[in-house]
Amino acid sequence: MSYSTIGKSLLGGALALAMTAATAADDLTDAIAADYSYLGPLFTHFHQNPELSFVETKTAGRLAAELEALGFTVTTGVGGTGVVAMMENGDGPQVLVRADMDGLPVKEDSGLAYASTATQININGIEMPVMHACGHDMHMTSLVGTARRLVAMRDQWSGTLMLIGQPAEERIGGAKAMVEDNLYERFGRPDYALALHVAAGEPAGQIIYGSGLTYSSSDSVDIRVYGTGTHGASPHLGNDPIVLASQIVGALQTLVSREISPLEAGVVTVGSFHAGTKHNIISDHADLQLTVRSNSEAVREKLLQGIKRIAENMGRVAGLPEDRLPRVDLSVEATPTTYNDEALAARLGPVLDQAFGPEGTAPAVQRGMGAEDFPYFTNVEPPVPGFYFAVGGTSQADLDAQKNGGPRVAGHHSPFFKIEPESSIKAGVRAMTVAVLELMPAN
Repeated sequence: MSYSTIGKSLLGGALALAMTAATAADDLTDAIAADYSYLGPLFTHFHQNPELSFVETKTAGRLAAELEALGFTVTTGVGGTGVVAMMENGDGPQVLVRADMDGLPVKEDSGLAYASTATQININGIEMPVMHACGHDMHMTSLVGTARRLVAMRDQWSGTLMLIGQPAEERIGGAKAMVEDNLYERFGRPDYALALHVAAGEPAGQIIYGSGLTYSSSDSVDIRVYGTGTHGASPHLGNDPIVLASQIVGALQTLVSREISPLEAGVVTVGSFHAGTKHNIISDHADLQLTVRSNSEAVREKLLQGIKRIAENMGRVAGLPEDRLPRVDLSVEATPTTYNDEALAARLGPVLDQAFGPEGTAPAVQRGMGAEDFPYFTNVEPPVPGFYFAVGGTSQADLDAQKNGGPRVAGHHSPFFKIEPESSIKAGVRAMTVAVLELMPAN
């Protein structure tokens, strides 16, 4: 056989493979499109019936029922209300795919025909309005859609699927609770962990991903500032905790501006300041609630130590005795930075690019300091390689209107938050399905 003939043969083989891949991609796209008649109403159900963190009982029940009906072995109550669905399909890696389930204590004002009117008593016994203001309804629907595709394509993958319905992402506690409930000891340690998040403000259906830093760390900090109560007309007889707390708030602003390099990212926000009961009474304490964000563990530690140093020493400046210095408490609502494993991102990136084309993917660009508790699934010993990507959720019409001076696209956690579900869910299912197929090739 001549070199020319060999070349033609190789070219023909490459074209055949490309055509086969294209046909398979078209088949997957068509199957997902056909399945939306099932997934669309499921999304509406989740949206209209949101539940708060750690009390997602009905949500977990519905998710469990969906997965059990597909043939998964389902366990509920993991880490509180968590759901674990397992399916073995021959030899191969174990892949974890996670969707978070909880809504937010927000009264919906999106104007959607299927807007939530739900209320619920939270874990502190307080009745609150509830809304899926961060897209977890889309995440769960995409998980079910991915499960439905992979069950239908069992001849194309080999290994063990581990699907997770995670509680309390909004309180940054559900992933940790599941891991501490012996998740991996009971169900096996995954070889890879995957998750997605819908992104308001990005074109619906676009896949956004990157390598390395993906989300910031987050720590909730409580400061109790002590004082000596007295009549407001006789401040010299007491020690005013509101004045001291105000000085602490001001001093905290120097942490990022003067102690962190301008090339590093950090946020210290005082989100709550509560003190006193009446106009003319100086209280005996004041309470501050802070959120702290960073993009590295070194900066994170420096900020947390700086908060403690400033609070305590401002108490000394005010003349408080050592046993009455401000008390700084770190909340359990804390999570480290989220990093996409570089090798895993290098493997899955081309798969997503091929599935969606150059216009259908975009590089992840950090525009804020949002946080995720997904690292609790990956930051174990030994580490589990993780990959977290976003799916655009806003219609092009809304983006164009905003660009031309129209209504601003509502962000996450807003009462006006909404997504374009069909394009987002179809893209989420497709992206997660091709990622799993890449990691679990058929034997």
